[in-house]
Amino acid sequence: MDPGAGPRKERPKPREPAARLEKAKQRSAQQELKQRQRAQIYALNRVMTELEQQQFDSFCKQMQGAGE
Repeated sequence: MDPGAGPRKERPKPREPAARLEKAKQRSAQQELKQRQRAQIYALNRVMTELEQQQFDSFCKQMQGAGE
């Protein structure tokens, strides 16, 4: 059993580091993408909140002007 098991363990070893490196690169790229998307979402949310506030302020001014 040992002679048959030895070569089986040796063959994947050279492939393993390359596969692990590739998986690590993919994970890193995926994390970077998620971080970039999150930053974009927060930026869009901030812009939309500001716009909503401006529209609300404008609406309030209109209502005050109409009431007078």
